[in-house]
Amino acid sequence: MLILSAINPEQALSDDEAELMELDLAAVAAGSTEALERLYNTAKAAVYSYSLSVLRNVQDAEDVLHDCFVNIFTAAAGYRPHGKPMAWIITIAKNLCFARLRQHNRQEQLPDEDWSEMLADNAGLSNEDRLSEEENRIVVLHAVAGFKHREIASVTGMPLATVLSKYRRAIAKLRENLQ
Repeated sequence: MLILSAINPEQALSDDEAELMELDLAAVAAGSTEALERLYNTAKAAVYSYSLSVLRNVQDAEDVLHDCFVNIFTAAAGYRPHGKPMAWIITIAKNLCFARLRQHNRQEQLPDEDWSEMLADNAGLSNEDRLSEEENRIVVLHAVAGFKHREIASVTGMPLATVLSKYRRAIAKLRENLQ
């Protein structure tokens, strides 16, 4: 159900919100816990969704969410505004996710059987109808975190054409499944 909530365009960050995040990052760098709280409330859904899509484990995703904001608090002084602040935050989350995967030397925590149980209420979906991990990640980054496709390509290391193709395919699957 994470995917269906991820396609809500109202959750994407506007330019004003990105500017406020940048101001909050400057205040966090100065030691403001109130600014960290505002930043957390703005970005927590995107960080958690992204982490969950990579780690496929609720506890690990929650740990990465926590560690991400601890890192933000300690590293905010080093933030240099060039692009969206959310890109910087998701990059921190991405690095923490990959470190956790390396630490546990695993690709995924949640077995396929558990994912099947979670999706049981959509039993009519075939494997082709479900989003792949990459498609899920791209939709979350675009729809929840508000990334532009070229920013997603940069964060994931995929070519822009691949990101666009996978995004279009994912949205088509979601539309077809909603009808």
